Amino acid sequence: MWNNHACLPLRPNDHDFFARLRDVAAAGVDVISVNVGFGPVPLEQHDAMIAGLTCWMRSTGDFCRLVRTVADIEFARPEGELAVFFDVEGMAPLDQSGEALIEPWREAGVGWMLVAYNAVNRAGSRCTEDADRGLTDHGKRVLAEMRRVGMIACCSHAGHRTAMEVMKQADAPVIFSPSNPAAVFAHYRNIADDLVRACAETGGVVGINGIGTFLGDGPASVARLVDHIEHVASLVGTGHVGLGLDYVFDKRELVDYLAAMPKIFPDAASLENATSMIGPQQIGAIAAELLGRCADRGAVHKILGENWLRVARAVWR
Repeated sequence: MWNNHACLPLRPNDHDFFARLRDVAAAGVDVISVNVGFGPVPLEQHDAMIAGLTCWMRSTGDFCRLVRTVADIEFARPEGELAVFFDVEGMAPLDQSGEALIEPWREAGVGWMLVAYNAVNRAGSRCTEDADRGLTDHGKRVLAEMRRVGMIACCSHAGHRTAMEVMKQADAPVIFSPSNPAAVFAHYRNIADDLVRACAETGGVVGINGIGTFLGDGPASVARLVDHIEHVASLVGTGHVGLGLDYVFDKRELVDYLAAMPKIFPDAASLENATSMIGPQQIGAIAAELLGRCADRGAVHKILGENWLRVARAVWR
């Protein structure tokens, strides 16, 4: 079981919230990606989160392991350890440093990175922008370095043109994690069917988001989330859909971010169900819903984790 995106509070020494990963492990999750920063968060805070989480995981030593390779995951599973790696939501921290940070971040455990997070940066454009300028030369250099060191490229939050240009130049799987199909629920954060198809053509995976705002009208539900899974599977097959639940452990922090950053979160009304979300502890319920809708067990295994493992094998060094 692999959840490809979760949001711990961006406070490097908040061990109380970090400890909630124990509940994730107890729910049977094998692999989880946690973010270390997004959009406008300064570079220094990204680095502090990486250092803080790494130090905390080393100090606990009994239930989780920082992983950098598929071999690390294969070692952690029989030991009963939760495999944890990092993700970075947007290339804005690289606006000044360029590609120099990518290799150190990959070595530190960053497994994937977004191009843009609801805001224009030097690499590309955001999904909330009418005039999408596409992938820039800077963005192409960053992506080339990511490919060299084995870091997965993610197009969630990016503009349509930017995302399509990333995938057209890709020679490795590209992902959307976390993103839902707009055909099921129209929202600026959800993605069109042509992006879903383009992602699959790279060998990539669409990680379904569990936040109520992006699932549909009203609170989040497992049934609605499975509707999104089924739509992606109907377009491109069960080999190209997974879970990127985007679960936020500190909902108060989320509400504060939404209020403080209107340029990053421009449509406050559409975010009224932002704190209603499907958590990693509900992955078993997602499996039951899929099986109840007559999905075969092989397909469920792919959706719950094997698809992400395949992408990691293809990209990670």
